[in-house]
Amino acid sequence: MRDFSSEPVPRAVIEDLLRAAGTAPSGAHRQPWRFVAVSDPALKTRIREAAEREERESYEHRMTPDWLADLAPLGTDWRKPFLETAPWLIAVFRVDWEMRRGKRLPNYYVQESVGLACGLLLAAIHHAGLVALTHTPSPMAFLRGLLERPTNEKPFLLIPVGHPAPEAMVPDLMRARLEDIAAFREAAGDEELD
Repeated sequence: MRDFSSEPVPRAVIEDLLRAAGTAPSGAHRQPWRFVAVSDPALKTRIREAAEREERESYEHRMTPDWLADLAPLGTDWRKPFLETAPWLIAVFRVDWEMRRGKRLPNYYVQESVGLACGLLLAAIHHAGLVALTHTPSPMAFLRGLLERPTNEKPFLLIPVGHPAPEAMVPDLMRARLEDIAAFREAAGDEELD
């Protein structure tokens, strides 16, 4: 969803969504994720401005012609007004290392763990009747500075959360068929009976 309503979403709902995300499994149960939920309009404006600077650079200089062609049906470009319109932005950070037992120690399976937490977060958002967008302005280092995060945290994903705008348009995207994305290896006799 790229067309958000400015209709408010209570903080308590966002807290519940983050609690759900926090139930994800993680390497050695290190829970290497941090979430920063932003509703402050001035801060959302600063995030939008920084994201659009990076996005414009990407669209105009970093992306290949094939990449731009693949994005064309989605109708997206470097402009990201949803970063101000959505009532909440959830910045997800991956925590690569932490000070434990007086030493700088790495977390384990960070990418996988944070990906699982984001999947649960997105499912919870939709279950709550809200909409979201997985936004990845690249590079995202500006988020660490704007949100005053420590150096052991790296931006992973920026998720606008809210209600769809009344005039919201969603591209008519076809999902891959099950046979194109899955394979089944069953023992003989495991087929379902009619």
